[in-house]
Amino acid sequence: MEISLKNRLALVTGGSGAIGSYICAYLYRAGARVVGSCHALDTPNAREMIKVCKEQGVHVEMAPFDVGDAESAEGAVRHIERTWGPVDILVNCAGITRDAPLRKMSLDQWRQVLHVNLDSVYNTTRPVIEGMLARGWGRIVNISSINGQKGQFGQTNYSAAKAGMHGFTMALAQEVARKGVTVNTVSPGYIDSPMIRAVPENIRNKILEGIPAGRFGEPRDIAAAVTFLCSEQAGFVNGANLAVNGAQFTCA
Repeated sequence: MEISLKNRLALVTGGSGAIGSYICAYLYRAGARVVGSCHALDTPNAREMIKVCKEQGVHVEMAPFDVGDAESAEGAVRHIERTWGPVDILVNCAGITRDAPLRKMSLDQWRQVLHVNLDSVYNTTRPVIEGMLARGWGRIVNISSINGQKGQFGQTNYSAAKAGMHGFTMALAQEVARKGVTVNTVSPGYIDSPMIRAVPENIRNKILEGIPAGRFGEPRDIAAAVTFLCSEQAGFVNGANLAVNGAQFTCA
């Protein structure tokens, strides 16, 4: 099955991250024009990511803005539209963690994660949805997490935000399905990335033991799932949550 996203413009928030950069590359190779976003503080890392992509024949533009701030996000989307054209594909991949048991979690830790991981989905989707509906085509993919499905000790903030992302997905899909717009969620399991490598080895090994596939996922596993959901072939997949976790967690 060949996927062609030729002439589609994709915006990938968190585009300079471990997973986001692979999503950018996969969408580009499927024919899309790609703009990634990063926080202004992450600009040096984004520049390095762009350099590596160019060496691999992948061209990605970068638009720094704060996804957790509605005004910043809308301004960035309008700038992208003026510069590169209307956004056909939106991948909400930006996310952070501020882990702590709830009894020790500060209000700031709670709010930071909700702003970046959940408010951002509204902040970036709201400015693009009218255009998608008017053109009769659009793809929105929200990157959630296995921990939004099953929960995780020390992550009440993260798990709540990631579960909320799929609630957003299911509701919006019902609003836009008749107009040729799809809204879906991808929920990664534990992915081989700097985040998982920073976990102490004994804990990492214990996590690995719980994954039936016998390995951590790789960023390309998520990128491939996202690319499919952005394709014409996935036009009847709407409001779904695609778990990509090596059978670590399944639910009916």
